[in-house]
Formats: sequence, structure tokens, C-alpha cells
Amino acid sequence: MEASSAFEPSPEMERFLCERLLDAKQPIAERFRALFSLRNLRGDAPRRALLQAARDSSNLLAHEAAFALGQMQDAQAIPALESVLKDLSLHPIVRHEAAEALGAIGLEKSIPLLEESLAADPAVEVQETCELALRRIEEQKNVSGAESSTISPFLSVDPALPAKQGLSVDQLRYLFRALFALRNDGGDAAVSAIVAALSVKSALLRHEVAYVLGQLQNKAASDALSTVLKNVCEHPMVRHEAAEALGSIADQESVALLEEFAKDPEPIVSQSCEVALSMLEYERSGKSFEFLFLQTPHA
Repeated sequence: MEASSAFEPSPEMERFLCERLLDAKQPIAERFRALFSLRNLRGDAPRRALLQAARDSSNLLAHEAAFALGQMQDAQAIPALESVLKDLSLHPIVRHEAAEALGAIGLEKSIPLLEESLAADPAVEVQETCELALRRIEEQKNVSGAESSTISPFLSVDPALPAKQGLSVDQLRYLFRALFALRNDGGDAAVSAIVAALSVKSALLRHEVAYVLGQLQNKAASDALSTVLKNVCEHPMVRHEAAEALGSIADQESVALLEEFAKDPEPIVSQSCEVALSMLEYERSGKSFEFLFLQTPHA
């Protein structure tokens, strides 16, 4: 389901945002400002710009563009997202996000390619994402209309439907799809269970855990997220999410760490820190990081 808004940007603003997103000479944070604004819009021009960005030389920007298209649930983006998923020359973080976007859009016509990539993609994190996307599409068919249209309290389209309420925290922590139920719970025990999941074997799950901790903005997770960011042996997609999460928490120690790792040799990590620091700077100045900000960016 797509969100709607009475707000329509001027053609000049829309053109500016598309050009800014695709201008490789711009600082990465400026390009992210444009990306975060475009994901609030609908139409051919924003879709084309985001799809072109999904093949950008910056793997961080490319994966975020694919993520945005999934959050927008734009069915017209499916053919291009499928092309991204099939392109083994692209970084696994980008292919993973294309698979997740197809699951978020949730149409059955994506099932054959997701099944093919599950069996053939060489990256474990992409295989696991395809499996989750297939499961989400199947589960979505079996939920009621009311459940299907329920908007996450965090305004996100999650890669797995939240587990039913009523299970204990101990039971929930062992179920992948319970991660989002734990997030929605948000209590101390739930946060502790989410943090503990940073030690699981799956890099895909670890990165999703870091993402959720960023949504929660709970300072109790700062130490664990800092450990992840400092670990140069950790998968870049996990370190990237840890950096963004630390930017959301934004205590003094987290900011100092982001400044340190903005010089990390892995671009996915260094650019994540750069974007997080820029977002903090705008927030502290009382300004919106986005060029355009709508109250309901997506459904």
C-alpha cells in the first residue's frame, strides 16, 4: 500500500533532487539528503533516479536507493530491482537490498527470481534475504486485510512480519521474525534480547539487529554497537548499520567513534559515518536533513 500526500513538489524541486542524487561530485551526505527526500515522492522521475542510483559506484548509496524503493512499495520498480538482484557484478549489499525490496513490495510475480537467486547467488547474505522475502510474500497472502494494512509504529516496511504478541521474551529471542515484535515491545528485556542477537552467526540477522537498535535509539545498546563498528573483521553491512544506529543514539561516545571511523578504509563504513554525522549536525541546528520532509513518508 502506498502512502499518499497532498503535497506536490514543484517540477524544479523534483528535478533538483534527482540531479543532486545522481551527481557523483556531491558529498555523499548531500546525495543522501536528496535520496531521503525522493523516497517521499511518487512518479516516474523519482523512480528512475532511485533506480539509477541503485547501480551507483557508491555501494552505500546504491543499497539505500534499493531499500527506498522497497519502502515505497513501488511495483513499477520490480523489473529494474530484479535486474539488480541478478547482476552478480554488484556488491552483495546491493543485491541483498534489491531482494529485500522485492519482498517488501510483496507481489507473487517476484517469486521465481527470488527462488532462483536463493539457489544460485554465491553470497550467503543474499540467499538468506531471498528466503526471507519469499517467506514474507507467502505470509502476506495469509494475513487478514486489517493485519496487512497495519503500519509499523516505526513507519517501516519490515522484511518479516512481526510475530504474534503473547510470547515471552525468552521465546521471542530465538525466532528471527520476532525481532520486529521485540522492537515494537521496546522494553528493557526486549532490548537486551535484541542486543544479544548481535552475536548470532548470520551477518544478515546481525545487520538487521543493528538497524532495529538504531530505530529504538536506546543508549543501552551503545557499547555493543560500538564493538561492532570497531570490529574490522565484521561484515561491512553490519558495521554500516551499527554506525547509523550510533548516529541515532548520538551520545558523546558514539559521536567520537563516528568521527574516528569516518576515515575507515572500507567506503561502506566511512560513508555511513559521514552521513550519520551530517544528519546529527542538521538535527542539532534544528533543521531537517531532508530537502523535503513529509510526516508520512511511506506506508
